[in-house]
Amino acid sequence: MPCWYDGPLASFDTETTGIDVERDRIVSAALVVQETPRSVPRVTRWLVNPGVPVPEAATAVHGLTDEHLALYGRWPAPVMEEIARALTDQSLAGRPLIVMNAPFDLTLLDRELRRHRAASLPHYLGAHPLSVLDPRVLDKHLDRYRKGRRTLTDLCAEYGVELTGAHEAAADALAALQVVRALGQRYAERLESLSPAQLHTRQAVWHAAQARGLEAWFARNGTEEAVDPHWPMRPDLPAAA
Repeated sequence: MPCWYDGPLASFDTETTGIDVERDRIVSAALVVQETPRSVPRVTRWLVNPGVPVPEAATAVHGLTDEHLALYGRWPAPVMEEIARALTDQSLAGRPLIVMNAPFDLTLLDRELRRHRAASLPHYLGAHPLSVLDPRVLDKHLDRYRKGRRTLTDLCAEYGVELTGAHEAAADALAALQVVRALGQRYAERLESLSPAQLHTRQAVWHAAQARGLEAWFARNGTEEAVDPHWPMRPDLPAAA
């Protein structure tokens, strides 16, 4: 029986109006599903008219303008419903869900669901919680002393994954999926005995430790900056809805 990193995986990514999970909006999203490393990935894309202006800084990253989204984007409410149900389907199918920097994408999706559907992401998942694999958390834990940044571009370079069309949701989702497969192969002796559900639980602990370490680094450099320790989703704030 193949190890989980050689089996069915799904990967989710978003492009947004900014980096504030409580206030910014999703403008595009993608879900990539691949059954084996050699299978052709199945890709679902969503394009969203967020109903608010897209800042120039965000457009400079992903290339999506107000004009383009007004012409081709759909209203958020039905899109968020489709995304939540698509992720629930992956959980029901038993596929681990790869999300690079999960607390950003999953929290933002949760806030969009609350904003437009008056329901949370856990509400849609019900009794079938996700098993999330976050390449950023996994890499930082498994190779904690490697110097340098840990963006998706950096991880692709480290694990020999080709990233074409960076900051396009489907391209980023596929690249994150391939990074996790490569990471699994590299650290097979440390990972093959753990199920995705077990890894999900451990990543919550690892991320919290990483957050504390980053806060300590900020403090040593004269900056008092809080780093949220929650993973894979930040807790709800009353104002989010």
